[in-house]
Amino acid sequence: MGVAKGFAVRPLFSGEGHLPLLVEATDPDTRLLAVFDEISEVVDEHLQRDGGILFRGFSLEGAEQFREFAASFGHPLLNYEFGSTPRSSVTQGVYTSTEYPAHQSIPLHNEQAYSRDWPMKIWFYSMIAAQSGGETPIADSREVYRRVPVHIRERFVSKGLMYVRNFGNGLDVAWEQVFNTEDRAVVEAYCRAHGIVCEWKDDGELRTRQTCQAVARHPRTGERVWFNQAHLFHISNLQPEVRESLLDIVDEEDLPRNVYYGDGSPIEDEILEEIRGVLDQCMIRFPWQEGDVLMLDNMLAAHARAPFEGKRKVIVAMAEGFSADQL
Repeated sequence: MGVAKGFAVRPLFSGEGHLPLLVEATDPDTRLLAVFDEISEVVDEHLQRDGGILFRGFSLEGAEQFREFAASFGHPLLNYEFGSTPRSSVTQGVYTSTEYPAHQSIPLHNEQAYSRDWPMKIWFYSMIAAQSGGETPIADSREVYRRVPVHIRERFVSKGLMYVRNFGNGLDVAWEQVFNTEDRAVVEAYCRAHGIVCEWKDDGELRTRQTCQAVARHPRTGERVWFNQAHLFHISNLQPEVRESLLDIVDEEDLPRNVYYGDGSPIEDEILEEIRGVLDQCMIRFPWQEGDVLMLDNMLAAHARAPFEGKRKVIVAMAEGFSADQL
């Protein structure tokens, strides 16, 4: 597609689609921050068309320079609020990627699509590439929307989705970690402000319910995207033996997480399997190289994590908070 000062621009893969666009240094000594103005022009021109841009072969030294790069796009980096998975803070606005065991996969999802507030931008920085596996597969959320059967789309849109979470009890992330506080009043205020119904159970733990979108329209491109985590939150996402073990321990309403239609009725397992099949069809995989930075429009592109062997370190930053109320 062309060569600019210090880098070349082309699709990573030939053929249909542009996700991700590759911006590759022509000189390994080129510092990513030194060519930020030129990089920013590429992002302005291509991110909303392509959905994601992979920066490869540049010099970038550590979490602080990554933080500076992400913050340079003009929006303060976001804290990981109302998170659904364990992460650790690396530096201000920069976190570890989800800290799940190496043998586990994380399905494709748009960040925080289980809520009504989410980041528009997300960055991943591969500091240490795994010995094998450990990719961050991606998918075009517009293409997922187009491929989900119409009868499923219409059902999800008309009913919406209700996410139910039960925190703590050794089964999921503690509410104190999720809300970054030990003050119940702070939690209650956050929930009121974000349309989340919360209740304190007799054991002192917290249950929340939030009714959210299944599909969203991108505020700038106007395109419809598949934007939810029903397939990930639903109990059918668990291995059968894990599902059975959990239900031996707790009632369904006390599962760490689950999702229903917006009216509280159950979502059919077979419908979720169809959705997972569509996501599998749309998945794009490429191996990380050390020093890679992947920038996604979080509404246009979903991401995942493959199992891996060996040491792996990918850190994450998010910015430009957006609310469903703005749509």
